Amino acid sequence: MATILGSLGRFGMTLQNATGWNFGFGNPTVNLVFVHVVYGLGFTTLFFRNFYEAFPTELVRAAQVDGASFFQIFRRIMLPNSLPIIVVTVIYQFTNIWNDFLFASAYAGTGESMPMTVALNNVVNTSTGVVEYNVNMAAAMIAAVPTLIVYILAGRYFVRGLMAGAVKG
Repeated sequence: MATILGSLGRFGMTLQNATGWNFGFGNPTVNLVFVHVVYGLGFTTLFFRNFYEAFPTELVRAAQVDGASFFQIFRRIMLPNSLPIIVVTVIYQFTNIWNDFLFASAYAGTGESMPMTVALNNVVNTSTGVVEYNVNMAAAMIAAVPTLIVYILAGRYFVRGLMAGAVKG
């Protein structure tokens, strides 16, 4: 996988030469977003599949009897009832992406496109030989604030969404 994803820059140049359009695959941020999208598709698909598998079919059948189309059923019945699993998926993906170090250090490069975990690693690994624990702790707390905010704001839906597709009954 690393070999395939590592050649995104060359693939982007080939696409640009063939079509004349720049898709941005030479940009480290675009590469990192692409890696996280591909990596997260399996988990999010599994979350939503298990949720919709346990969804009451009586609601869908009643809407079909009333003459609702597929998109009306999705927009008026499925989507409003999917809030817990959407929140779980957003929290899971956000936490995965925010705490990621492996893909971030491999594909994001250095400089301004460096993610928080790589920057935190650079702060902690000092070359002076003096460990400044107060600076390290402050950097770790600043890095943890966005994840804490997401959990505080969406925490009430989190457990409900996790349990929604867990038991078939």
